Amino acid sequence: MITDPIADYLTRIRNAQSAGHKLVEIPASNLKKEITRVLLEKGYIKKYKFIEEGPQGSIKIALKYDKVTKKGAITEIARISKPGLRRYSAASTMPKILNGLGVAIVSTSHGVMTDKEARKMNVGGEVLCYVY
Repeated sequence: MITDPIADYLTRIRNAQSAGHKLVEIPASNLKKEITRVLLEKGYIKKYKFIEEGPQGSIKIALKYDKVTKKGAITEIARISKPGLRRYSAASTMPKILNGLGVAIVSTSHGVMTDKEARKMNVGGEVLCYVY
C-alpha cells in the first residue's frame, strides 16, 4: 500500500528518466493529472495521455531528453510537502527555485499551478514539489 501517491509519482518519473526510458505509466488521480499538465506547460515532458481503463485509470508520460547529450529535461524533481509534514506558503513567501529557473508546483484554492503563477494571482497554498 502506498502512503504517499505523489511521492510515488515523482519517483517513477525520476527512475524512468535515469534509466533512459521514453515512456512511463503511472496510476492516475486528479492531482497527478494536474501536476502532469503543469510539467507539460513548463516543457519538462513531451506529452501525456490519460487512459481510462479500470477503476482508476493511468497516465502515460513521454519523457523529454536533449538530442545531443541525451540528458533528461528534468535535472531534479523533489517532494516538499509530505503527509507527515505539510509545507504551506503564502504568496509573499513563495519559494523561488534556482532564482526562477526551476518551478515549485503549488496546490492552491485556484487549482494546481507554479510558484510564479501563484505569486501573480496573490494566492498561497501547499508546496507539492520542486522541479528543475
